Amino acid sequence: MTTVHAQLVGDKAVLSRAEFERLVELAQATEEIDLQRVEDDVPTIGIMRLAEQGGAFDWLAGEDDLYTVDDLKVRYQ
Repeated sequence: MTTVHAQLVGDKAVLSRAEFERLVELAQATEEIDLQRVEDDVPTIGIMRLAEQGGAFDWLAGEDDLYTVDDLKVRYQ
């Protein structure tokens, strides 16, 4: 039995490289697969989407605004 630990974020899953490699190994044992990889650092847009979909900042939506326009010392236009 193989155990895989993955974090689900929106419609994506984040898992360790070792567990990913094991899943590929298991898939290749049963049938031929075509694996298309993109070896790249996580792009900025991807990180932004991960933060949005992850819900870590959802608690801010219910908070009152701390500052208003009246709190400005200088107003730039």
